[in-house]
Amino acid sequence: MVIPIYDNDPLDRNPYAFVTWTFIAINIVVFLIQEGSSDNTQLAMVRDYALIPAAVTGKLTLGGDFPPIWSAFTYMFLHGGWSHIIGNMLFLWVFGDNIEDAFGSVRFFFFYMLCGAAGGIAHLLSDPNSVTPLVGASGAVAGVVAAYLMLRPCAKITVLLFGFIPLGLGSAWVLGFWALAQIWNVVSAAGGDTAWWAHIGGLVVGAGLTLVFRRPDVTLFECMRPGDAIAARQALSGANQRWGSR
Repeated sequence: MVIPIYDNDPLDRNPYAFVTWTFIAINIVVFLIQEGSSDNTQLAMVRDYALIPAAVTGKLTLGGDFPPIWSAFTYMFLHGGWSHIIGNMLFLWVFGDNIEDAFGSVRFFFFYMLCGAAGGIAHLLSDPNSVTPLVGASGAVAGVVAAYLMLRPCAKITVLLFGFIPLGLGSAWVLGFWALAQIWNVVSAAGGDTAWWAHIGGLVVGAGLTLVFRRPDVTLFECMRPGDAIAARQALSGANQRWGSR
């Protein structure tokens, strides 16, 4: 098992990733409310905010306070346990700020929400009659992973190998392996409690949105920092102008 804990890619435009931090804070607060609530309140939260495919498709009536379709956006703020939320928030903490920096805060907000919704819809389409609640930010985080792979493939990431051995690896290796693992689990019809299709939905939509949400000066698959890449292009442009004037 590989756990990312830090990346060496500094922020070039905005040192304060307010949207990323806000998403993390909301997830933690909601989880603490879940943990501190009575069983009846927890059940009501799952009924109203978790994505239950059969409820969305009309095969199951829950009698909640909100239309089931809204759960495509609310489910991502609920989590099923400490390991669930820690894993998702750790990925968001390490990678989210760089994507917010590359997109801008407003576009990153919509990017995150749309990736999460796409993950929920992919899960729903994979089993429309399921009555098992879907919770967790994994779909949205998968979109962030896709964006990081496309924008920061050469960044160095410090990971904990087997949970305790620190090791520096390229993001293309760490996140590429993670993405391939999600695809493999879908192809092999892996069971368990993980909603693999939600990860795939987030990855695919995240990759597509990255093409249109990134800032104009952000290059795909750039192995230099954006600031360095801009400086290099400006230097090249200046050199061309000087040579052209001779």
